[in-house]
Amino acid sequence: MFVDTGYRPRPHQAEVHRALKRFNVLVCHRRFGKTVLCVNELIDRALRLAAAGASKPRLAYIAPFYRQAKAVAWDYLKTYTAAIPKRRVYEGELRVDLPGGARIALFGADNPDSLRGVYLDWVVLDEYAQMRPSLWGEVIRPALADRGGGAIFIGTPKGRNQFWEIYTHAQGEAGWHAALYRASETGIIPQEELAAARRQMSREQYEQEFECSFQAAVIGAYYGRELVAAEGDGRIGRVPWEPAATVETWWDLGIDDATAIWFAQSVGREVRLIDYYEASGAGLDHYAKVLGERVYVYGRHILPHDAQVRELGTGRSRVETLAILGLRVTIARQQSLEDGINAVRVLLPRCWFDAGRCARGLEALRQYRAEYDERLGAFSQRPLHNWASHAADAFRYGAVTRREAGPAAPEGRAITGYSPLEFGMREDDA
Repeated sequence: MFVDTGYRPRPHQAEVHRALKRFNVLVCHRRFGKTVLCVNELIDRALRLAAAGASKPRLAYIAPFYRQAKAVAWDYLKTYTAAIPKRRVYEGELRVDLPGGARIALFGADNPDSLRGVYLDWVVLDEYAQMRPSLWGEVIRPALADRGGGAIFIGTPKGRNQFWEIYTHAQGEAGWHAALYRASETGIIPQEELAAARRQMSREQYEQEFECSFQAAVIGAYYGRELVAAEGDGRIGRVPWEPAATVETWWDLGIDDATAIWFAQSVGREVRLIDYYEASGAGLDHYAKVLGERVYVYGRHILPHDAQVRELGTGRSRVETLAILGLRVTIARQQSLEDGINAVRVLLPRCWFDAGRCARGLEALRQYRAEYDERLGAFSQRPLHNWASHAADAFRYGAVTRREAGPAAPEGRAITGYSPLEFGMREDDA
């Protein structure tokens, strides 16, 4: 059955449709028409799968946030399926059902649990650079396995994060297709408009948004310059554990989301970040076990101020629970967000990072950025809360506490300038 949906692809969109393989990574400049392209690819594949007799085809469009998926793709999905006989629209679920049992639904990467347990025949991950890096391996790839499903990763660069990694991987992998479309090469946007945009935007903004540069600093990033400097100075590489120095941990405690832990050592004026750990959905005993499995000799374990709040279920605070598990805890003093970010900026020039063990935490620091207010057309005063927030918050608590107490404070003593709450005893203290 032929259905004219009204979609007329541009030459570069048609080129993409013809070139697609099972897995695809498309790096596209702004105004390329990527959302229209992807929505229509999903519609075409849904109809073809149903016509071929596939059982209940399931296809998904995923944006970084659920509300973003609705704002960007929902109207397109309804418009381009309007001419299909017996198509049904479910507004509350952002879902369209098509003949033959096929279904296309919209999701947000901010709620990965909504995707767990489902199977998928095809999926689009739009603006993949803004998603949690673990989403693909832990949730989406397994959902494609039993149906032999395919995927399109598409978006604009946001530094050398997971989007850059998968784009690089796709270029040399069988069954993968990779393509990059710069505004200066496609001709979609008139040259005079590009010239005007170049005059009105910063170099980093223009290079990232229109020329698809992975090297440009992440726009709005709080620590972009400091981390570029660290890389240039050779302070991101292999940083070995120093057995003669204690290891300090910096925590951000999550309940429904991730808990992040940095492992730091002080050697002279150097602050060495030798390890990083993050997980979700685990109890405090899990994190105590993780620390215990490492060979490090620990000093302080720095936790955020809200760790003192008592939980209704147990009547104990998380500080007290960790004390029972044998950890000595220091509570970071409450600071304004601005002061905390400044403390990190002051500390970063002294920091060395192990590129391998701290890879996830480092990428989070690179991606930690101000939220962009679309209505005002400017960055807001608050950070964007996403997957990068947990590592950045943990690092901030460590930076604030070090600034106030100094790195060489003896364990178990109150230091002028902050009020530590210390609990628990290590075996070597007994």
